[in-house]
Amino acid sequence: MMQILIGYMGSGKSTVGKVLAKNNNLMFIDFDDYIVEKENLSIPEIFKLKGEIYFRRKETEYLTELLSQKPEAVISLGGGTPCFGNNMEVVLEATPNVFYLKLSVDKLEERLQKEKAQRPLIKDIADKELSEFIRKHLFERNFYYLKSHHIISVANETPEEIATKISEKLA
Repeated sequence: MMQILIGYMGSGKSTVGKVLAKNNNLMFIDFDDYIVEKENLSIPEIFKLKGEIYFRRKETEYLTELLSQKPEAVISLGGGTPCFGNNMEVVLEATPNVFYLKLSVDKLEERLQKEKAQRPLIKDIADKELSEFIRKHLFERNFYYLKSHHIISVANETPEEIATKISEKLA
């Protein structure tokens, strides 16, 4: 069974995905790590050396490759992955188990403030402008995120509690 987690950066896809995979005796695949392995460069290095357009093209190529293998796994996608090309359609066709981890802007800002240096899209945004950036970005991306089969609203639950919510909805 393949389960795919999507959501904005900082929504907990990787953390929850690891718990979900363990609970269901599945492999865990962090799609960003998959790209890093294929490209032999970190995500920030790819953005810096080759640009976002190159990254998005390769992301689509690798997504199609990975999903065509139909791995028995929990896969956490990058925050932007569903929002480019026909990626969301490819994801929705691959499995009936696509989950959007939905957090409030305030919660995302709180989490991302601590991780800015490791996030290419926000590393140069001033702290006082982060909330506005997230709001605008989320508004643009929600069109894709909301196509998910399941929307999991996340507030202050632990990764284990979120994984339980997801397991209860598995097709």
